[in-house]
Amino acid sequence: MTVSTALVLAGSRGGVDPVAAYAGVTDKALIEIGGVTMLARVVAALRAAGMTRILVSTASEAVIRHARALGTEPIAAGAGPSASARIAFAAAGAPLLVTTGDHPLLRAGWIASFLHDAPADADVAALLARRDSIDRDAPNTTRTYLRFADGDWSGCNLFLLATPAAAAALDLWERVERDRKRPWRIVLRLGIPLLVRYALGRLTLAEGLARIGALAGVRAALVECESGLAAIDVDKPADLDLARSLIA
Repeated sequence: MTVSTALVLAGSRGGVDPVAAYAGVTDKALIEIGGVTMLARVVAALRAAGMTRILVSTASEAVIRHARALGTEPIAAGAGPSASARIAFAAAGAPLLVTTGDHPLLRAGWIASFLHDAPADADVAALLARRDSIDRDAPNTTRTYLRFADGDWSGCNLFLLATPAAAAALDLWERVERDRKRPWRIVLRLGIPLLVRYALGRLTLAEGLARIGALAGVRAALVECESGLAAIDVDKPADLDLARSLIA
């Protein structure tokens, strides 16, 4: 699929970001690694992958100034990632590639492969990496894994909103964010039979994703990334130390 517009989520959930504080800056996207900000690294990877229009979602004046200096388009951030994505999707339309500003290892090759391998009939797609790939490429990292019958998977912070129907996936994302402190509501949406199969280790990731897509009324797909480094973002100080060592 040919995609030329990308969104970088570079907002904040409010309060002091512990990683930004650890690095001595106001915003996580402004953290420098090897003399280059994380946001600049993400933007460079997107441009190298053929993105000609790049939106940066943020409410920070410092990030807005930096985004403009990089030649990107700042766009208002919502109350959370899903709301921010909704604002950008309404402005840019489909197809829209979505990533985050704390993904300094992002590579153009991963993006190109993701867009090439995403099924043509998918409304939404996500890039994921297997645990064994992550352990191979970054053995010193700790990730959050989704455990399925076909292995343990971790997200790579790269999503494709391929068609206008992807707006329904944003609706589901927003409901999940709203219920993140009441996980039982999220669990109930999946249905008891699916949860039983998951608990017994009989549910594959593709089956689970298809069910979630059906709940949202969209065709959802996953794409596997061969590089475990694609799953490394900077959520905590240890992640920043790891990213700096890998880039060095």
